[in-house]
Amino acid sequence: MILFRSRFTRLIERTALAGAVSLLWSASLFAADTFEYRVLATSKTSTMEKEMNDAAQAGFEYSSTMGGDTAFGGKEVVVVMMKGAGAAGKKQYKLLATNKTSTMQKEISEMGAEGFEYKGQTVFQSAFGGREVAVILELDSAKKKQRIEFKLLATSKTSTMEKELADAGKEGFELTGLTVGKTAIGGNEVVSILRRVGK
Repeated sequence: MILFRSRFTRLIERTALAGAVSLLWSASLFAADTFEYRVLATSKTSTMEKEMNDAAQAGFEYSSTMGGDTAFGGKEVVVVMMKGAGAAGKKQYKLLATNKTSTMQKEISEMGAEGFEYKGQTVFQSAFGGREVAVILELDSAKKKQRIEFKLLATSKTSTMEKELADAGKEGFELTGLTVGKTAIGGNEVVSILRRVGK
């Protein structure tokens, strides 16, 4: 009888311990699924870049972007920054905006040579530059730096874009982003940005 109680007691203790561990594990999973967000909106690209880097210093990282009309700010670019439960690496952001294809190609190439990765793009009307293509790039200090080559394609004809994409694909370029809209670059256009790891 004493032996039976002892075994029974140990069984109860083990069951209780297993339940406690399961509860703690479930709680940790729940905590890992929580996120914080910051919504940034401005008509000035220089202001947006500063606000993104300020948010990055607080542990936030880029999530999404879109340009357009907001209820209070008028024509703005809106960026959402996100922070998860895990520790975020130290990130730096560059926001490039221009209405000239040649200027954007030059600027993204310079950033790619420094190891910046493509994160997103949109078309919006800035306070000074008119309708522009804006591209967001990110440098993650926690990752091994590698040189990235970027190629920008812009055309008003989808058939032309398909041919240019096919040619770029043969050279090893991968499509990373696409916007369709009325830009100062050439009116209603398809603007594509492609990347390949530099050698």
